[in-house]
Amino acid sequence: MTTVRFFWVDVFAQAPLTGNPLALVPDADVLTVEQMIAIAREFNQSETTFLVTPTLGGADYRLRSFTPDGSEVLGAGHNAMGAWIWLASSGSLPVHRIAYAQQIGTDLLAVRIERGTVTMQQSSPRFLRRVLDRASLAGALGLPHLDLDSRLAAEVVSTGAEHLLVALSSREAVDRVAPKSARLKEFLADSGAEGCYVYSTESGPDGADAYSRFFNPTVGIAEDPATGTAAGPLAALLVREGRAIDGRQVRILQGSALGRPSILNVLIDSNRVELSGTGLVVAEGTLHL
Repeated sequence: MTTVRFFWVDVFAQAPLTGNPLALVPDADVLTVEQMIAIAREFNQSETTFLVTPTLGGADYRLRSFTPDGSEVLGAGHNAMGAWIWLASSGSLPVHRIAYAQQIGTDLLAVRIERGTVTMQQSSPRFLRRVLDRASLAGALGLPHLDLDSRLAAEVVSTGAEHLLVALSSREAVDRVAPKSARLKEFLADSGAEGCYVYSTESGPDGADAYSRFFNPTVGIAEDPATGTAAGPLAALLVREGRAIDGRQVRILQGSALGRPSILNVLIDSNRVELSGTGLVVAEGTLHL
């Protein structure tokens, strides 16, 4: 029998049982890809991350992350953030070192850890295509089309993963989104996007620059409480549209509708994208395979 350690990390959280939970398996070289996928299905979280030996020179760790349906996640979002939160808290990293490199797919991305905050580099922004059929999009989201913000086009943007960003007229409209999963999945496929990030730039008492929710029926995620691979593209879009300032952190609040409020901070500096967040290790256990 093979025994495998695992840990539960609340990512983008400031207190236990908030943020986005991640299942992490740190010593995963003993596992086949088929076993990794089966474990991700067993945990049934939006993503499960496995730490394995790098295949690229210069990488400190290689991360492989899978959704419950077996899709591999190649962007640097909560799947990677949670791994580094565990590494920092477990004593696995040198005491006086703050800069690292992680391998995700064929990308080598920088990571910095300072005073409990993990900052990760994402890929440069790519603005791919706009969605013009607003009525069909609103219908897929379960909204009247007037809830879509007429000042901002729905657009597919990537900083490592391609997501459809949809501006809504108010936070209240964001809370009312009730996706028709089959229709949204078809709409995303036609748009060439993986997931859908709805947001509003309406101000609130929390001081966030954007209030958001994320839906990804293409990989079986009904709703995700914190999505780093979507926060990066959103921040890049807001800077391009003059809704946020280049060189200053963009603060995004997500997960309130699920009772798991999450804070994601993104810095856009020209084509450099950095995602920052905190989190906590809240559980650990052993798999008996």
